[in-house]
Formats: sequence, structure tokens, C-alpha cells
Amino acid sequence: MSNEPEMNFGDVIREARKKHGWSQGELGERAGVSRPTIARVEGNNDVTTATIAKIAEALGLKLELK
Repeated sequence: MSNEPEMNFGDVIREARKKHGWSQGELGERAGVSRPTIARVEGNNDVTTATIAKIAEALGLKLELK
């Protein structure tokens, strides 16, 4: 059993963005959304599935809904 807390969606996006070396603004430009939208996603605030899909695509992540 791991003592590490489970990563939430915002954490996954933030880590992927940092691995690319991108600022929130740069990711926003690449995904076609605003920098405040990226901040909302990383803060685990409500955003649309379409927005999440754009961000995931820009980062090369696979979006899987269960």
C-alpha cells in the first residue's frame, strides 16, 4: 500500500504541462483555451469535457471516460 496521495485530474494536467516545459499560457495557446481556463483545470474546478479534451490532445494525453 502506497503512502503517496492519489493524483487528481488537475495534478495530471499540471505534471504533463511541466514535462513539456510549458507555461499555463503556452498550454492554453496550444489547446485553444485561455490561461485562466488552464488554471481552473489544474485547480480541479468545473470545466467542460470539450475543454478537457482540447487540453489532453495538446499534451498528447489519452482522455478516457469511465
